[in-house]
Order: sequence, then C-alpha cells, then structure tokens
Amino acid sequence: MEVAAVPEAVFDVLLDPRTYPSWLVGADEIRAVDDAWPQPGARFHHTVGIWPVHIHDRTELVAIDRPRMLRLSVRATALVRATVTITVRGDERSSIVCMEEEPAHRVIGRVVRPVLDPATHLRNHASLRRLAALVQERTSAV
Repeated sequence: MEVAAVPEAVFDVLLDPRTYPSWLVGADEIRAVDDAWPQPGARFHHTVGIWPVHIHDRTELVAIDRPRMLRLSVRATALVRATVTITVRGDERSSIVCMEEEPAHRVIGRVVRPVLDPATHLRNHASLRRLAALVQERTSAV
C-alpha cells in the first residue's frame, strides 16, 4: 500500500498501539501498554472482535528495525496466534507498506489457512488503507 508520507511518519503510527483501533480492522480497544514499549518483548493488551464477540488478549513486539520493519506476535485466544511482519520502505515523498501474516502454529495454519487466507488478505488490505489515511491525516495536520 502506498502512503503519501515518509517512512518515519508511518512508523510513528505503527509504534503507537493506541492508534490500532483506528486503522486495524477488528481491533476494538487497547487496554494497556507495557512501560517497556517499544522494546522487543514488550506487549500491549487489546480487545479484538466484532459485537457480540470480544476477546481480551495481547500482542508482543518481537523485532524492530526502525523505520523499516516491525514484527509482532499476535494472540487472540490460545489457539489463534500469528506472526505479523510490517515492512516500510520509501523516500522523502512516499512509503510502501506491506503486511504479512503467518500462523504461529504450522499444523493449525495448514488446515485453516486455505479457508482464511482470502478473508485475511481483504482485512489486511482494508487495514493498510485505513493506516494510509491516518498517517496522511496526521502528516497534513502538522
């Protein structure tokens, strides 16, 4: 997804867990953020889902290479876990943001991935569109 902003501006939004409900489809509420955020191993605690089903769980920062890459371990119940890698590359005019999601449990992933991949792709694409709009809104307000 192309974003009309420098990679640092995109990364500023990605590193602020409180923005996730504004751009990540399915994110409902950020309940808490560890004091160590954004250090690897730190977590933010969230609520995901769509009414009437809401799940309280967490996301952990696995790796960071600012402003190029953010890797998160996402958990939404004991069985639903994934590693999400967001990459950002660009120049002083714009950035390209990509989001890849891999099931944490390979066996479960092999079974459900063929069914869930189309919906995951649509959700991630919609999330990146919302992220682009939020970043552009923030950078044009400055």
